[in-house]
Amino acid sequence: MNANNSATTRPASDLDVIVVGGGLGGLYTLYQMRRLGLKAHAFEAGSGLGGTWFWNRYPGCRCDIESLEYSYSFSPELEQDWHWPDRYGTQPQILEYIEHVADRFDLRKDVTLNTRVSAARFDSPSNLWTITTERGDEISAPYLVMATGNLSTPRVPGISGLSSFKGDWYHTGMWPHEGVDFTGLRVGVVGTGSSGVQSIPFIAQQAKHLYVFQRTANFVLPARNAPMDPERERTHKAAYRESRKAAYSTPFGIAGHPPPTQSALDATPEEREAAYAAKWAAGGSISYLYTYTDLLTNEKANDTAADFARARIRETVKDPRTAELLCPNDHPIGTKRLILDTNYYEVFNQDHVTLVDVRNAPIESITPSGLRTTEAEYELDAIVFATGFDAMTGALREIDIRADTGTDIRSKWADGPHTYLGLMMAGFPNLFMVTGPQSPGVKSQMILSIEQHVNFITGCLEHMQRKGFTRIEAGQQAEDDWVRYNDEVANSTLYPRANSWYMGANIPGKPRIFMPYVGGVHTYNDLCNDIIAKGYEGFILSCPAEVVPRAEVAGG
Repeated sequence: MNANNSATTRPASDLDVIVVGGGLGGLYTLYQMRRLGLKAHAFEAGSGLGGTWFWNRYPGCRCDIESLEYSYSFSPELEQDWHWPDRYGTQPQILEYIEHVADRFDLRKDVTLNTRVSAARFDSPSNLWTITTERGDEISAPYLVMATGNLSTPRVPGISGLSSFKGDWYHTGMWPHEGVDFTGLRVGVVGTGSSGVQSIPFIAQQAKHLYVFQRTANFVLPARNAPMDPERERTHKAAYRESRKAAYSTPFGIAGHPPPTQSALDATPEEREAAYAAKWAAGGSISYLYTYTDLLTNEKANDTAADFARARIRETVKDPRTAELLCPNDHPIGTKRLILDTNYYEVFNQDHVTLVDVRNAPIESITPSGLRTTEAEYELDAIVFATGFDAMTGALREIDIRADTGTDIRSKWADGPHTYLGLMMAGFPNLFMVTGPQSPGVKSQMILSIEQHVNFITGCLEHMQRKGFTRIEAGQQAEDDWVRYNDEVANSTLYPRANSWYMGANIPGKPRIFMPYVGGVHTYNDLCNDIIAKGYEGFILSCPAEVVPRAEVAGG
């Protein structure tokens, strides 16, 4: 480990920007702040860079966006030089890419690892944010950028008896770096979201017996993953610049998928069958949702896509009862994050894999020797919790963020997030969020949204430098209007019909508010550009005369 990344390193006190997080968002923020001539430093809780791709090392972990899309666009040389081995990148491949970017652009020197931020305070007289680390160190700067990620706070379910379990237990979001060998073990996987679906086929290859405890069946589509086709890579790279630009004009921030022009209800049953079959054969979730114009807004149209998917499950899974349990029936397709699989449904045809329905027979407790439901007890040697994250707001609410006006983030978000564009919050001057709640973030190609947000922040700070402003915050009316608009857009779709992590439904006691902006990257980007063109409309920019020089704050 480089000395500058050791746990004892403290950056110089004359920082312009503090960045919290050393993942894709944090690294790009460092790159852009340096380009702007500002001194920035990032603090990362992990012992390595990468954010979610550093922590999530469970077997089978892979991105559900194609590799050629899921990458930075800021450097044409980088995107031409880097070779992705597979259509969909694995966790080790993506982490290698992130580390390469950090080295190529010399970003490591501006990151302190093994440093978890526990609190942040804004002081109006000095116009400074001061963060406090868990070790008690304090670092100050005028601007604070929260690049904490949307899926970075693992949720271990509060099942009684866990401490009594004599075997080993794991969470997919906190996987041991050395890996886990399940050979010859009786293993239970709790949860069938993305990490569960991806890991189950791999764990099944080793386990003596695998029990999958499913509360909610999810729609799982085929990935059709394969080694990268050299001709496809060559063609894509030849048009990278045009493709990257075009992505901003699409709902999900991904180019290359012709937008649909027809309602599912205007097509004949035979036409729909053929269209869905073609998408199914090609693989991918975005492509499937692009089959017709109204799959996410019209329940009857959505039913046609859901019925096709359920028919494929029944074709694949041999046992009729197991097949029906695996068929989702409590939410429209696409309203929870669609999961891409390789041999997920096929694994339930293996004799040593058992699907346990814990919706009708809930888990009662963990016992010293396994897991007990209301109907049976299962002897287990190891338990894997694939139970997801306190998504979108969890990482920010874990930090005690306060302004000297008495405003704190936990109180402000007590009934759900309140932001302007997912970028800032009223009452928290000079604090920016990268892909915060009520932005397209998790409903888009994530790196594109990261770049769009960081570019907005960079442009804003550049504007402030040019105009002599030293403080910016979201106006209260602008924030209220944006929260209302975000809700209106969500409620015009089928998304709120699902008890998803988009709604916070996986966290007991969390407000049920649909958090992402689902009006599309294209609409959001146009709105942001219009706001910029109007002099950052909705933001309050100022240069408070009463600000105390930093040297005086520091004691001369």
